Amino acid sequence: MSLLKRINATTEGAAPPAQRVANTLDKMADEAKASARPATAPAPAQQRKTDDQALKEIRERVQMRLLNDMDPNANLRDPTVVNRIRRQLEEIFTTVLDSENIVLSRAERTYIFNAILNDMLGLGPLELLLTDPDISEIMVNGPKQIYIERKGKLTLSDITFMNDEQVMRVIERIVAPLGRRIDESSPMVDARLPDGSRVNAVIRPLSLVGPVVTIRKFKKETLTIRDLVRFGSMNENMGEFLKACVEARLNIVVAGGTGSGKTTLLNVLSNFIPEDERIITVENAAELQLAQAHVVRLESRPPNVEGRGEVTIRDLVMNCLRMRPERIIVGECRGGETLDMLQAMNTGHDGSMTTVHANTPKDAVGRIETMCMMAGMDLPQRAIREQIVSAVSVFVQQARLKDGSRKVTAITEVQGMEGDVPLLQDIFVFEQMGLDEKGKIIGNLKATGARPRFIEKFESMNIFLPPGIFGYGGDSMYG
Repeated sequence: MSLLKRINATTEGAAPPAQRVANTLDKMADEAKASARPATAPAPAQQRKTDDQALKEIRERVQMRLLNDMDPNANLRDPTVVNRIRRQLEEIFTTVLDSENIVLSRAERTYIFNAILNDMLGLGPLELLLTDPDISEIMVNGPKQIYIERKGKLTLSDITFMNDEQVMRVIERIVAPLGRRIDESSPMVDARLPDGSRVNAVIRPLSLVGPVVTIRKFKKETLTIRDLVRFGSMNENMGEFLKACVEARLNIVVAGGTGSGKTTLLNVLSNFIPEDERIITVENAAELQLAQAHVVRLESRPPNVEGRGEVTIRDLVMNCLRMRPERIIVGECRGGETLDMLQAMNTGHDGSMTTVHANTPKDAVGRIETMCMMAGMDLPQRAIREQIVSAVSVFVQQARLKDGSRKVTAITEVQGMEGDVPLLQDIFVFEQMGLDEKGKIIGNLKATGARPRFIEKFESMNIFLPPGIFGYGGDSMYG
């Protein structure tokens, strides 16, 4: 069976993606060469070259020639520019094949051309992974090692890059349209893809394995609170309670570790904000996708080559207070902007939301306290804690468990101060009970029986929840 037929057989029912074809060509060259002719009849030199390394060499030569002729500042989002580069690529591709008397079938020409086109105009080997709906995260550890997260589990992909230079081209293609840069003087960058997926890249000399790229894919479909209930991330009573918190304009902080689903939950909670309110979002790399019409999205900006022009999250938070916001949503508080966020929450911007990195609600209070100190204001500890207690109403703790599942493990009310210590009260918790035979965590999402002190605020806004939600009789009204 010919190499081309083998490729078709391994991808029966769908056209083989360009990168998979290229990888398959490299890996199966020897086998294809042997299967194409009897072992006793040596294949002609041209046939051996075509079946073995020629296709890989063609790709590299065509790409190098095209790179030399391409404008490095070309706008690859402009259809006119893309069409011009495509025509240029077709000419170079044909010239290389004709000048070296390389004969390829029509299908082989199409496969190799699409692979080159994908490398030059797309994200190369990553395109296949980005189109897989089951993959939630992509981790490139140098050119020859790409891990993926699928349904909460990490596995090593069989897809690779050719070399460091190919990875660098992909990184540049991601960051250039956003006005960001990455080089030896600035070897780290945060960015995003057009669909909102979050990207982080680290290169040499900081990374010793070559360019490292981490992509947190953003789901195209908008999740709702019902989806999170269906996934087991929370139960119906928790969903109903959080809906009431947003509608009653309580200030909410979503806490959790890296990859726990904080931003996803923040998006879901934002769905409950009424359409007639002005919302301003502030993010380092814009990824929030709010459904409301009246949304102003602000994104921070790193310094330019001369070290000028930086606009920080704190700058944006302070500026958005002059933009008549009714709700402020900060994608993540990481530093001194936390103090400005608390002050905004305390000065009439009720119903604001943000996320922080913390493993428990108690840890979240401590982390917020530490980040407020990073603002450079010489405030006593008690004053900062009083700011936290008066600003934040609810902590929602999100966690990624060992089995890969993501759950809301606690919904906690901030009740006030007890001496110098903020007083927290769990309203809902996740209670882990063990593991099943498949290694999945068994547990219960349940109410603690505590009645929130702000329940009167719910009722003043005609939001009535049955007592059963809090675990002491009655039924849920969710649905």
